[in-house]
Amino acid sequence: MSRASAGMEEITRAKGAAMEVLLNNIRGPCQGLPRTAAWGYPEPYTRDMMISALGFLSSGHPGLRDALRRVLASLARTQTPHGHIASLAHDPKDLGASDTTPLFLFGLGLYRKVTGDKRFLRNAAMKALRWMEYQGADDMVMVDQQPTTDWRDEQWVPGYGLYVNTIVYACLRLYGQHRKADLLRQLIDHPDLRGSKRQRYVHEGFVIPGKPYYALWSFKVYHGRRFDLLGNSLAILTGIASQARARRIINWTEAQCRRLRHRGELSVDLPPCLIPYIQPDDQDWRPRYQRYNRPGNYHNGGVWPFVCGFYIAALVAAGRDRLAAQKLAALAKLVRPARKAKVKYGFNEWIKAQTGRPRGNDWQTWSAAMYLYAAECVEQARTPFFDEIRRSGRLSADP
Repeated sequence: MSRASAGMEEITRAKGAAMEVLLNNIRGPCQGLPRTAAWGYPEPYTRDMMISALGFLSSGHPGLRDALRRVLASLARTQTPHGHIASLAHDPKDLGASDTTPLFLFGLGLYRKVTGDKRFLRNAAMKALRWMEYQGADDMVMVDQQPTTDWRDEQWVPGYGLYVNTIVYACLRLYGQHRKADLLRQLIDHPDLRGSKRQRYVHEGFVIPGKPYYALWSFKVYHGRRFDLLGNSLAILTGIASQARARRIINWTEAQCRRLRHRGELSVDLPPCLIPYIQPDDQDWRPRYQRYNRPGNYHNGGVWPFVCGFYIAALVAAGRDRLAAQKLAALAKLVRPARKAKVKYGFNEWIKAQTGRPRGNDWQTWSAAMYLYAAECVEQARTPFFDEIRRSGRLSADP
């Protein structure tokens, strides 16, 4: 059997295993809503479920589509009077996340497109959109956040975060708010002009002089210049990044990964979530990282299968189909080891960069869902849902 044939068999087996994970997790102990993981996370975490919507819907499985509908309906019931979406789909008191409300709008927008039910949860969507209008300190379209309020609960991302604003951009396109989306793209593409004398009319930007990628975060005279794989992958997928910039981002990422592997800081053929890792003598190191977020671990450079799924989709969006197929084969291998469960495919939460060993919870819903979505992108040579978002951005930019 050729190496290519063996790789295809591995990819196919992993797809079947991913469906097994999702169908196992389709109902949990919290009001019958899906589990975030088979073991360890029985609750329906909002961000995990909304990101998993990409895999749920692209799979075409009616049970997964129904599971998404149930989560969306529960989120609407637990929505605050002001429009904020809780971090747990069944618990209206678990509040304070910066990404749950835009992710709710994102997941709902995808569900509406697949089902054609444009009025589903219309009032909840309007309230959420209204909430988002008040999330920017400068009363413009870009939204800001407090540290540890997005998916990285052990990493400080203050001010204007790249990841959250790429989700906001996608939502603006999905809901037809193209003028706001155009403005947000322009703001993200501003150069990061930092200095002791900041001109008041210069808005924070994410473009770093001399770097091909967008900054992790930016706010007034402060900034985070590390590379955020999820945020940059979403910038490519949504079309915020031009095709030329997308190619430069990917080339830079692959070159950095080769350097990390050469130094023994990365043992797998997929990128970590953060480059470079935060070291104890760096300015942005925090004492708590010593226990929870050491270099190459968790949010400080851990390898997350769900994030790698977005990266593979971004490769397809950038026209790097061959590289995307190679990375999908690598992801099929990455999701095999389990930390504790006796299963053929672990679909673990995150992997330690230096060793390639799983360190989170096995049978994680978003790990399985994003594997399915990445496989769909590679097999179809397109990026479902994001193709339309990019197309609407191009049409909006036309004179």
